Amino acid sequence: MTIIDRYLLRQFLQNFVICFMSLMGVYVIFDAFSNLETFMSVAKGMALMEVLAAYYGYQSLFFFDRISSLLVLMSAMFTMAWIQRHHEMTALMAAGISRIRVVAPVLVVAVAIILLTVINREFMIPKLKDQLARRPSDLRGKVIQEMLPQYDNATDVLIEGRCAIIDEKTIESPLFIVPAYRPSLCEYGKQWSAASAHYLPAKEGRPAGYLLRDVTEPKNLSQRPSLALDGRIILMTPRDYPDWIKPNEAFVVSDVTVDALTGGTILRRFASIGELIWALKNHSVYFSPDVRVTVHTRILQPLLDITLLFLGLPLVVARDDRNVFMAIGLCMGLVSLFFLVAIACQQLGANCLISPALAAWVPLMIFVPAAVGMSTAMWER
Repeated sequence: MTIIDRYLLRQFLQNFVICFMSLMGVYVIFDAFSNLETFMSVAKGMALMEVLAAYYGYQSLFFFDRISSLLVLMSAMFTMAWIQRHHEMTALMAAGISRIRVVAPVLVVAVAIILLTVINREFMIPKLKDQLARRPSDLRGKVIQEMLPQYDNATDVLIEGRCAIIDEKTIESPLFIVPAYRPSLCEYGKQWSAASAHYLPAKEGRPAGYLLRDVTEPKNLSQRPSLALDGRIILMTPRDYPDWIKPNEAFVVSDVTVDALTGGTILRRFASIGELIWALKNHSVYFSPDVRVTVHTRILQPLLDITLLFLGLPLVVARDDRNVFMAIGLCMGLVSLFFLVAIACQQLGANCLISPALAAWVPLMIFVPAAVGMSTAMWER
């Protein structure tokens, strides 16, 4: 690695850190002042700054994921505009060094950050989704969200409840309404209710479902056998499973998760690609087409970020003037156009006007040829 390589890398990383801290600072200031009373009520007995640091420390990971492509482009453009402004590009080219060789270290570190963003998106954020899902009002205790009635498509049982506690995977005052055309499940009545229901994933031969505590309906389940549908047990009772179901409890088999009952917001924002694909394969839950669009977009996101980089960088490197502010204006205009096209395609896919795969591929099909043409023209100059 030469001196100029280290110089460009240092400039790029400095610009990246400055841009990230600036944008993150603006976000924290506006958001913190909007929720200042909530933070102060939570901070009773401890320092307010500790509460803010803990909350925005987690949020910074999600914020970084949202703006990383913009940060990479801005940092690369500012770095190249800076060396042009101080005639360093002219001196390097006069020494026989090509444009591609000068830009190479910036491209390498930019692609490395894009790959780091993928790691953050697919591994870090899913592990911290319970903390990231918290709103300022949730810092007082449990993460509570309103529930949406949801059918279990495998059994046609309607699941309702007063609210859902996301971090505990629990439903308060759950109500499972059994359809009349399922006589094998209506034997104990048309509804099953309890004080709470805790979702348990499948484990060691036990299916996924909800453990009902303090069951109110049906009565006397400890003396009754389990109920089955088409040979599959749906309602497990303490009589048949005394080793893990207490006398005042019951277990309803279901693949409908607590997140699905709240509209799948956490799944769309914080789940990994593997979790999204697994959710789509779950026949017990219906997800709207926007989830499929999200899957395809997430798969192609690194290519989209690299395409945006190769669209913006030639606008600065190939320019003869050294106006940094012109570079900023070009960057903003390019980013706006790129994201407008991407968002428009995603909305078309979410509304079933085009296929989810096409919604993700159209921005690439539009901008990749332009990026290749602009980059080729820049290297040939």
